[in-house]
Amino acid sequence: MYRKSKLDNGLRVITKRLSGVRSLSLGIWINIGGRYEASARKGISHFLEHLLFKGSKKYSCRAIKESIEGVGGALNGFTSEELTCYLVKIPSRYLVKALDILSDMVANPCLKQADIEKEKTVILEELKMYRDLPQSYVYELLDELLWPHQAIGAPVIGTVESVRNIDRDNLNSFQRTHYTPANIVISAAGLIDHDLLVKRVSAIFREKNHGELNAFTAAIDAQDKQQLKIFHKATEQTHMALGFHGLRRDHPLRHAQALLHIILGANMSSRLFNEVREKRGLAYEIGSGLKRYHDTGAFLVHAGIDNHKVDPCLELIFKELGKIKNKLVTIDEFKRAKEFYLGQLMLALEDTMEYMLWMGESMACLDKVYTLEEVIKEVNKVSIEDLRQVAQQIFKRKKINLALIGPLEKEKKRIYTKLNLG
Repeated sequence: MYRKSKLDNGLRVITKRLSGVRSLSLGIWINIGGRYEASARKGISHFLEHLLFKGSKKYSCRAIKESIEGVGGALNGFTSEELTCYLVKIPSRYLVKALDILSDMVANPCLKQADIEKEKTVILEELKMYRDLPQSYVYELLDELLWPHQAIGAPVIGTVESVRNIDRDNLNSFQRTHYTPANIVISAAGLIDHDLLVKRVSAIFREKNHGELNAFTAAIDAQDKQQLKIFHKATEQTHMALGFHGLRRDHPLRHAQALLHIILGANMSSRLFNEVREKRGLAYEIGSGLKRYHDTGAFLVHAGIDNHKVDPCLELIFKELGKIKNKLVTIDEFKRAKEFYLGQLMLALEDTMEYMLWMGESMACLDKVYTLEEVIKEVNKVSIEDLRQVAQQIFKRKKINLALIGPLEKEKKRIYTKLNLG
């Protein structure tokens, strides 16, 4: 079972002790990300994440890296729409040192002006890099279609203009306002002593005030017709991202949606892979995906398509989506999807890092963590009819959003006519 503790100032700690391992994965999660930001400061969560690795009150940039990597560990961080996380994986005997480093980064960053200017240049280059990668940029175009003029639909990294306008005062204020105990979860998995971790965390954060729980603007779905965005680029293949508004993170039918994703495009046994790639050779890369947020979500289909086969590929994809909406999946498909879903989860939870990430995200977003046994029980309750219910709820003609990158500047009107579910 998990062990959970909540400090008087609101900070939460969750751990899972795993037998037969010598490693420990530790993460500090903040309930802050791209969807919490004002448009003028878009990208500030990501910017701040970068800067925390540049040095803290007790540790220089070099000391942060060498203290973790020098004992065989790995150090990283990431920012998403709803969360920022700082994480390490280390031999378990270095728990105290790893916690001290991560917590000092989070609580006492230096945010030196020279580092800010230097990192601003790095982030602007990162932004350009993503724009030059059509397989990445196409998702940015799709998010803008799904959630237009909303923070959740804008890139987490920000824009050239917003990143250039972020200054030291903005970053200091943002860190003080949002990196508060009420918004922090510390998760750890592996050879972990929960009581020791809580004792150390309590000592480190005892002077920090509770703070207010960070709030975001609710997502709006006002779509009433198909949407198409084509970005002309002289690529060798057309990059496609198709999206429908999906289920929120804790929706009662979330497991049914996950099984639908597996059957449609999660692996080489999926319908889309078999029909689009194996049988007809219309695309090299084809699959589906899910995005899950507090109050919304998205069901995605992605592909890299031969420039001369965009029409038949789109027609086949929509045909398969229509088929799974109108006809029950087979018992064999349903059984294999459940086995894949639970098997992948079981395999992931053998790794301390994957376990830490699973616990931390769930605790930060839902304030609870399901056990593997609870997930298995819930998945086993899902019926074939539940999958069709989800498909009928998600796959609607007026909810189609399609983003394409490729040499298609004269094709928009014709492609728009293809946005029709079978």
